[in-house]
Amino acid sequence: MKLPFLFRPRLLDDLRGYDRTRFTRDLGAGVTVGIVALPLAMAFAIASGLKPEAGLWTAIIAGLLISLFGGSSVQIGGPAGAFIVIVYGILERYGLANLMIATACAGVLLFVMGMLRLGRLVRYVPVSIVIGFTNGIAVLIAASQVKDWLGLAIPKMPADFFTQLKTIAAHIDSFNPFAFVLGATCVLGLFVWPRLWHARSPVRAAMDIPGIRQASEVGARLPGPVVALVTLTLAAWYFALPVETISSRFGGIPSGLPAFVLPEFSWETVKLLVTPTLTIALLGAVESLLCARVADQLSTAPRHDPNQELMAQGIANFVVPFFGGMPATGTIARTVTNIRAGGTSPVAGIVHAGTLALVVLLAAPLALLVPLSVLAGILLFVAWNMGEWREFAHLRRYSTHYRVLMLGTFVLTVVFDLTVAVQVGLVAACVLFIQKMGSLFSVERVVNDSGLLRYKLYGSLFFGATAKIDPVVQAVETGPERPDVVLDALHLVHLDTSGLDALRQLHKAVLLRQGTLHIENLQQQPREVIERGGLVRELEDKHQDS
Repeated sequence: MKLPFLFRPRLLDDLRGYDRTRFTRDLGAGVTVGIVALPLAMAFAIASGLKPEAGLWTAIIAGLLISLFGGSSVQIGGPAGAFIVIVYGILERYGLANLMIATACAGVLLFVMGMLRLGRLVRYVPVSIVIGFTNGIAVLIAASQVKDWLGLAIPKMPADFFTQLKTIAAHIDSFNPFAFVLGATCVLGLFVWPRLWHARSPVRAAMDIPGIRQASEVGARLPGPVVALVTLTLAAWYFALPVETISSRFGGIPSGLPAFVLPEFSWETVKLLVTPTLTIALLGAVESLLCARVADQLSTAPRHDPNQELMAQGIANFVVPFFGGMPATGTIARTVTNIRAGGTSPVAGIVHAGTLALVVLLAAPLALLVPLSVLAGILLFVAWNMGEWREFAHLRRYSTHYRVLMLGTFVLTVVFDLTVAVQVGLVAACVLFIQKMGSLFSVERVVNDSGLLRYKLYGSLFFGATAKIDPVVQAVETGPERPDVVLDALHLVHLDTSGLDALRQLHKAVLLRQGTLHIENLQQQPREVIERGGLVRELEDKHQDS
């Protein structure tokens, strides 16, 4: 059956000429990414207010579907840190069942966006807005983890940033030094671990002897989050530290397959969930396509298909809620890990999902001992890496336009939420763009001895620049009777209907003074607009009458 739109997963193209060498590389990369995804998936789910298995099965199911149907050769999908704040807020306001419905509806919306080939439109979101809301989300993630990092006895954290700070301050007397030390050690270790195995590291140089070189290479390949999770969990268990764990908060992680659950659905509910649905869909689209663009820069694989990627994200987000999952998107950390580990095709993403499934089904009880402060440390490290903090220091290099958009989006994300920030940011970007484009249009008076009112038009005469025709109208109204006005449009590159109306108002002012208006040297686009609007005929009729 031929579909009315193009649906061609990248996997079909990558399997052409696929050989054992590529499979070996994809197998190793997939296992590596699966191990890296384990602590992140649990941490993202817990921070979002869900049970750890929600993040694990989202990584498995969504990761599998995005690799099967996606438009990128190397992108890895799953739960992402950017969704933490969004999911937590939706949970608090609408509840778990409505989160599932909103996620499924967002999946449908994402698929339709890809089907209508709107993937490239995401690239029109200004980078200043992207950096602003990314930094804002990073701050909110860090704030949400302070409770578990400090081991505070807070039954439930609010979603609002300032209320969170107030709640933390009110419960600071329940500070747990053991949890703090574990979390701080985790963060410090994640910063130090990759530097220990750097090519110029003295540790790497000291171990570069035949008997130990192999062990050094193994250590360099071990992901920092996995090392931190295992070592600090063992330390907390061995010394019987009084810290909260996954077991003490959630009771356990089911080791069986997730049950298929159909949430109660009604159109009245869907209407109430328009805002969270749009938020999930917008963030999922932006995150996945930005991640795919980063992957294109780091990998030698063919460039991604943004529309196919959106359709894959839509399928994944539609399916995972029925298995108790959370919103999913492309993930930069796991995608970069996949590329660096040698992944060449979506097979690596499929292996990553299979690796996670085996771990959950065979070793779920071992996760019960993981201290929540260690997961908080991992997320604090994720938040630090997520933010583009240098952009704040470099703001003076950029225009006022850039600074207003970035800082405004950042503040709105922290104070309100992502939806408000992006909506206001895009409106502000449009207004500033209109103002900028309007400033590029100009009208220049040409002094001459013939008595003509001659002007040259430069740039684009559109709705944001029509006011610059007013001085010409005023010159006609205050000038001599029967004025002859000539507009040289050689450098007029664009004209819209508002600009056409401004020219028609000028023509009316000229007619009231019993004069004539000539427009010469018209380019193709302005000529087509003037002809279609009937102004050319009006000018010609007047010239014939005169």
